[in-house]
Formats: sequence, structure tokens, C-alpha cells
Amino acid sequence: MTPPVALSTASVFPESVRAGFALARELGYDGVELMVWSERLSQDVAAVGRLAEASGVPVLALHAPCLAVTQRVWTADPVERLRRSVAAAGELGASTVVVHPPFRWQRRYAAVFDDEVRRAEEHTGIAVAVENMFPIVRGGVRAVPYSPGYDPTDVGYRHYTLDLSHTAVGGTDALALANRMGVGGTGSGATAGLAHVHLADGTGAPRDEHLVPGRGNQPCAQVCELLAASGFAGTVVLEINTRRARTRDDRAALLAEALLFARLHLRAPAEPTPAPS
Repeated sequence: MTPPVALSTASVFPESVRAGFALARELGYDGVELMVWSERLSQDVAAVGRLAEASGVPVLALHAPCLAVTQRVWTADPVERLRRSVAAAGELGASTVVVHPPFRWQRRYAAVFDDEVRRAEEHTGIAVAVENMFPIVRGGVRAVPYSPGYDPTDVGYRHYTLDLSHTAVGGTDALALANRMGVGGTGSGATAGLAHVHLADGTGAPRDEHLVPGRGNQPCAQVCELLAASGFAGTVVLEINTRRARTRDDRAALLAEALLFARLHLRAPAEPTPAPS
């Protein structure tokens, strides 16, 4: 059984969440990942629930408002944002919340982050999947804005999100990181688990590109094939940048190409045909 393939509502920006649901339905995605950010509709859980019901497109995951530009969405308190994200996922029937590691300046949040993630998972059964990030390079200076770092496997969590655009920026070996996150049997113990994948591509440029998979240098096909071979039970989300699309049709073409790539490479390997006796 192949994992579900969802569309991040961020992939239709500058169009709206409503357009994300419409395109997911039109193109045949299995659901959406709701990016909670500055758009008012993305913050209105009841309205998103009605949209999901009307469109027949389920919310499979929710991305918490933890970007630098969403630090005041819902509340300025990052702990409360995390808690509200988990509650919203429960209301929407989503099984996963994607969250970034704390920023270095969020010292109080960083001190309680691990406990908050663990407590949320224990109390709700929702996977809080911590995402790999990347260093920032400005003027030739490389800095890591996350605490304690941008690789969540250095800390160890029960669930992870693997983002292949982020591995490109960070110069991280995506296949090795997938293994550390629990695919292929080399994760850190029985609790290690890759729960979620942001499928996108990148060239290694010092910026988060989120290209259509296959258009960069990341091992997108190999990662998908690894997921299929390992019986991955999470969700694969296309989180790509379509900002330069001039029309809705151009955007739909990019999203259709991304979906086709995922479907093609997420097929489980065929069982060998037994030799005639």
C-alpha cells in the first residue's frame, strides 16, 4: 500500500487556502497539509473544517505557525501556539503536526520544547513531527538560528518530518538523515520514526528553493523508493514553490508534475514472480 500524497496549502501561494483545497481535489491529491500562517482563513479552524467537508479533501496534517513571519499568529507565546496547533489538528482529524525546532532567541521555549512535544503526543495520540532545518548564510557568514541545532536527530524525538528542500540548503545527506530518522532500521531506538515527508527539491543554493521534485540535485526518487520499500505509514506532502506561476493553469501544471513524480516513485516494489516448479 502506497502512502497518501498530500498538497501543502503553502504550495499555492500567493493564492489562498481555498485554492489549495480546490487544486488538491482537481488534481487527485489524497488530502492537504494546512499551513497556518498570516492568511486569516488558515487560522480559522472551524472554517477550514467546513471547507474540507465541502470539498471532500481531508486535512491530513497541520503545519504549526513557527516560521519567522508567523510569530504572532494565534498568540505571541510559542508554547501556546504549539498547543493550539495540536488541538486544531485534533479538531480537523489530522494525524500529524509539523513543527520546527525553537529559534535560539526563544530560550524559555527551547527549555520546555522537548517536554511539550512529548506531552502533546502522549495526551492526544497526534504525531508532533519535528522538521530538519538549515543554517543561514549572509555575507559569507554561516549561522544556525535554531536551538540546539537544525538537525532534530541530534536531540532525538519520537517523530520527525524530513524536508528535502532543507537538506539541499544545509548540504545534508538526505538518505542518511532519513535513516537516522528511523527508515531502514538505523534510527535511534524503537521510538525513532519518520512520520512525515516534505517532498521538494533544491540545488544546494543558500536559500530554501522548494523546487518540483526532480528539478534539483536531491535524491527525491531514491527517498520515495526507500519509503515504499520500508512500508512507510506516514504522509508524503508536496511542499513546492509556485510563486512564479503566471496563471492558475501554470500552477496546476507544476502541482500535477509534482504529484506524478511522487506517485511514480512511491510505488511499492513488485513481488518477484515465483519460478515454475
